Amino acid sequence: MPFPRPRTALARAASVGAASVRAAHTRTAESGTLLREAAAFVRQFAEENPDGARPERRIEEIAAAVEAFGTYEHTPEELAFGARLAWRNADRCIGRLYWNNLTVRDLRHLEHPDDIARHCFEHLRTATNDGRIRPVITVFAPDRPGRPAPRLLGEQLVRYADDPRSASRAQLAADLGWKGGREPFEVLPLLVQAAPDQDPQFYEVPEDAVLEVPLTHPQQPGFARLGLRWYAVPAVCDMNLEIGGITYPAAPFNGWYMGTEIGSRNLGDTDRYDLLPAVADLFGLDSGNERTLWRDRALVELNLAVLHSFQQAGVTIADHHTESARFLTHVEREHARGRGCPVDWSWIVPPLSGSATAVFHRYYDAPDPDLRPAFVHRSTVWPASLA
Repeated sequence: MPFPRPRTALARAASVGAASVRAAHTRTAESGTLLREAAAFVRQFAEENPDGARPERRIEEIAAAVEAFGTYEHTPEELAFGARLAWRNADRCIGRLYWNNLTVRDLRHLEHPDDIARHCFEHLRTATNDGRIRPVITVFAPDRPGRPAPRLLGEQLVRYADDPRSASRAQLAADLGWKGGREPFEVLPLLVQAAPDQDPQFYEVPEDAVLEVPLTHPQQPGFARLGLRWYAVPAVCDMNLEIGGITYPAAPFNGWYMGTEIGSRNLGDTDRYDLLPAVADLFGLDSGNERTLWRDRALVELNLAVLHSFQQAGVTIADHHTESARFLTHVEREHARGRGCPVDWSWIVPPLSGSATAVFHRYYDAPDPDLRPAFVHRSTVWPASLA
């Protein structure tokens, strides 16, 4: 086989030139997409906030910024509206009736992991509110061209180390030097990664930032001996907030719990805490025969314990029947305003007594994966284009 000829200077120059042209085309295409998404968002903002500035003037400002810097910045008002709209568009969330009450903490100027961790803990304190849970989102720096923003590594700001779902994060924390994880229901440290080529930093979550509820049962005193508890604020942090073409990868947000999220899923799922056999044994249920419906009965008792315990502790929580009725109120309000309400039926219908709830017996607008603003699950922590 003949050896390839050495590349001449002219050939090398042509190759470099072609690469530059491809990069330019890519940047042009990305800018075009960004401008289209920005314009659509600005027009929606103007439509729902008619007292604001004229949309065409704002679009011209954004176009000039994209031309000069490859990106643009949202105004505080645009950010707040976009975050609330992302919640309204969240097709898997049953609690969207309250979308316009979301407290938005604008911390886009913060990028250092120490600052991010400190304000994540303050987010938890603000949201906890002595048990009267507030819906809150904290928005940190956005991704910029050639400059990805820090990421939070984990599903929620609070997770337990002995939760099977947290196994990989617990191992990562241990590899980084964390010495915990030996006790039941021990809170994992917060993991913040500043850049794809840097190791994450871990931060112990302060005790005063995490309100926990010990679980008891209203009729079974022995339930307390199971030693169960759960935290009050479900602050999700593994989703990008996407508004008008801008991505905010660190934007933890929370509502409050619906009881079945804890009782049916976190504590009941076989790949999580798998507590139905222990609860069945406590209540003397015959678990040797599926026809006794011991799983169903144990699941009801576990969910009852969760609702009872949170209520006794004065911590906000919703039951699935009440929240289902409230969700249909939201759907009706959206339709009355001439808007659709996208719904993922498999998530909206509760995992306990689904057909006994109001949301089961109807059809909904189909989810739209392209609907923006939105909270979008990250397939990878660092996309190849940013890593």
